[in-house]
Amino acid sequence: MEFIRDFGKMWRGVLFALAIAVPAWLFGKQFEVIGGPVFAILIGMVLALVVPAAAGESLQAGVKFTSKKVLQWAVILLGFGLNLAQIARVGLTSLPIIVSTIVTSLVVSFVLCRALNIPGKISTLIGVGSSICGGSAIAATAPVIDADDEEIAQAISVIFLFNVIAALVFPAIGGALGLTNEGFGLFAGTAVNDTSSVTAAAAAWDGMHPGANTLDSATIVKLTRTLAIIPITLALAFWQVRQAKRGAAGEGVAEASNEGAPAGKSASAGMFELKRIFPFFIIFFVLASVITTVFALPAAVTAPVKELSKFLIIMAMATIGFNTNIVKLVRTGGKPILMGLACWVAIALVSLGMQHLLGIW
Repeated sequence: MEFIRDFGKMWRGVLFALAIAVPAWLFGKQFEVIGGPVFAILIGMVLALVVPAAAGESLQAGVKFTSKKVLQWAVILLGFGLNLAQIARVGLTSLPIIVSTIVTSLVVSFVLCRALNIPGKISTLIGVGSSICGGSAIAATAPVIDADDEEIAQAISVIFLFNVIAALVFPAIGGALGLTNEGFGLFAGTAVNDTSSVTAAAAAWDGMHPGANTLDSATIVKLTRTLAIIPITLALAFWQVRQAKRGAAGEGVAEASNEGAPAGKSASAGMFELKRIFPFFIIFFVLASVITTVFALPAAVTAPVKELSKFLIIMAMATIGFNTNIVKLVRTGGKPILMGLACWVAIALVSLGMQHLLGIW
């Protein structure tokens, strides 16, 4: 009964997100280098400017549900696209380069977070999105660190900008540097942010070099990178739990001191609740990957699930765009863009440098 009552409040917002997601998904199919999530955010931002305040208020229950719960469901379904054994077997040779680029991006984002005084959650999302798999990594990480809609939109916008640039210029850079087909597959797979842009860059390279077939190798390398979502999100989750425990303990001691109670006996405000802090959907994401691996689920099963996952992410991004102040986003975008540029350049240089050290290039 409670769910039915809640759905009565939410259906308008969910239907609103669905109405945005359908055209965004279609546009994303036509312009893969941009992608459905970016179109959804942009449409949501535009509608936020024209929808009357009263109508917007009636949508908020469903909008919030979609941006939080539906996004988590999308991440869980994303796990069905990861056959851990297959990816590990094919992508093992690229592992040193992948680890190096991921560490580089996270270090650069951490340093610039401190140096430029960029909010920590935006820095985390940009660092993870740049180093792992763009929008999917941001979608998985955002609920873990409790990022708000504007922070998510900011990070997605930065990743999108350098996705487009990479897809356009990387084939020319690879040609100028004299990369082999194998080398460009590694370069695209490790240095381009998002899977759609990896495939766009690799397809462009194959068009310039008939018979190269770098698309398959670049995609496998990219999927191997995607596996890093699991340790990164789990590490962030445990860090969030640790911070929450510290905060709860601090509140408990403060209340005990103020009320004359023995230290350690906190009131309910200082109690720590694991189920409210730990993102259990990540466990289900890992479980989905394990199921796909153990049972060797065929593409006929996993492909529709992956497509549904992508569509649910687009729905969630539509509501995130609707809750984003576009004026504020533009006004505060300079430093995050600089961080995204630094991560992107650093990853590209490390990818090429590691290939040189390993004798691939």
